Amino acid sequence: MASFRQIDIERWPRRHLFEFFRAYDLPFWQVTVPVDVTRLRQWSQSQGHSFFLACLWLWARAANAVPELRQRLRPEGVIEWDVVHPGATLMHDDRSFTFCYFDYEPDLDHFCRKAKAHMEAHLKQKAFAPRTAPDDVLHCSVLPWLPFTGFQNARRLNSRDAVPKIVWGKAEVRATGWQVPLSIEVHHALVDGYHVGLFFQQIEMLQAQL
Repeated sequence: MASFRQIDIERWPRRHLFEFFRAYDLPFWQVTVPVDVTRLRQWSQSQGHSFFLACLWLWARAANAVPELRQRLRPEGVIEWDVVHPGATLMHDDRSFTFCYFDYEPDLDHFCRKAKAHMEAHLKQKAFAPRTAPDDVLHCSVLPWLPFTGFQNARRLNSRDAVPKIVWGKAEVRATGWQVPLSIEVHHALVDGYHVGLFFQQIEMLQAQL
């Protein structure tokens, strides 16, 4: 069962930053970073797994390691989910797309096996299935055709939408190996540059363990 804890705003070290940025009309900020995925690509090929699903796991595993990326806004304050799960856009044969939500698993092989079966079953439904609650999710998408250097999400201007939005692009060979552009958008009332830096550090560290 999904669970979360309520953050004590009065004792929260970043209370002043939370109160400052939550009053912004546009409190979201975004960065795009080139990420080396050579080890992950090699692993997915050697194991016969989808590179897309392996990437989805890597972003989710890294995000779960950063508490601030598991925090969400509520009218009465802030909560922190124990675990967040990746949701991603999937394309149908007719080039329309759907939203699919996966159960996070800390083990890469286990996640890929379960996610593949879930993805195939979901695509057969031909359903457009966006989800608004609960918000223990990460909004993910991929543009495998574009090696973009920047990205802007479509969104409703609802300042309480604090779900991180992760988008990655076309994998290309560089001098040091395979690389993808990775964009992450966050709510500044909850997440600062330091926390996003930790997210990218986790991505690097997790790949080193493969």
